[in-house]
Amino acid sequence: MSTHDFDARYVRQTRFAGLDIDGQAGLSRGFAVICGCGALGTTAANLLVRAGVGRVRIIDRDLVDWTNLHRQVLFDEDDARQARPKAVAAAEKLRAVNSQVTIEALTADLSATNVARLLHGAGVVVDGTDNFETRFLINDYCVREGIPWVYGGCLEAEGRVMTILPGTTACLACVVPECPPPASVPTCETAGVLGPAVGVVASWQAGEAMKILAGKHQDVTRGLLVFELWQGRVRQIAVERVVGQNPCRACVRREFSFLQSGRQAPAFTLCGSNAVQVSPPETQLDPAEMADRWKGLGKISLGEGYVRIQTSECELTLFSDGRAIVRGTKDPALARSWYSRLVGL
Repeated sequence: MSTHDFDARYVRQTRFAGLDIDGQAGLSRGFAVICGCGALGTTAANLLVRAGVGRVRIIDRDLVDWTNLHRQVLFDEDDARQARPKAVAAAEKLRAVNSQVTIEALTADLSATNVARLLHGAGVVVDGTDNFETRFLINDYCVREGIPWVYGGCLEAEGRVMTILPGTTACLACVVPECPPPASVPTCETAGVLGPAVGVVASWQAGEAMKILAGKHQDVTRGLLVFELWQGRVRQIAVERVVGQNPCRACVRREFSFLQSGRQAPAFTLCGSNAVQVSPPETQLDPAEMADRWKGLGKISLGEGYVRIQTSECELTLFSDGRAIVRGTKDPALARSWYSRLVGL
């Protein structure tokens, strides 16, 4: 591709004074890691690749299914029919969009044992995950290493975005000091989510990532942004680093507990069966409450101390201590993904 073609591709955004030619050069040298390639991740990856970020790494542990298609913009019916790995399917689409960008697809379950290898050298990390356990892992690593990252979350019609500049802004642990226990927070699987709400959140995340890679840190949005699409409300909440008598464990005390191996909910294949046991930290769940939350998602049976749901993908038996047996796979990463979607981590 000629220099003229390069200039023509990005001319509409380089004419924007906030970015300009120098900012575009920063994007072309940049390295963005997208953690999670679902609704948020596909939209953010699409925008960053089209914007000309030089290197984009996509990490996801999951497979494409039919329920993804209303909001996960890089997947089509053939991807769902073949249950293709999300990272692989997304990378294939994006390589056809912009051949100037190096796109890496990693089908992996981000954990304390691999986070340093998978996020090392990133100029920015974009959160496309679906659980707080992984977000706290990203936060701990990025704060420790001084890597900017952009938190994003979406449920029903509400979305949230917060950009973390280590050493400058508050971090995720300043806002949410403890990881919510399993089943304490609704999930997209149980509460639903609107595609346009996801688009708003992921677009804002991509814009923040572009500012960072372009070297425009002074323009990064401070605080927590909350969008409520159905009611048409937008709030910007001021957030400060938590210091004083009870300082933030991560960005102030620099205690990075989620980087310790063993923090992730263990998952292991059960011998002699097509099933995986997922064992998060022990908690107390109400099986009847979970059965009510799962209405309409599959066939549900309730017993003493447990509740079971059968969907087109799997069978998950959830016990009152938070432990679950997931039938239909021998892959621990896939079992953890289904647990996260149906129960929450």
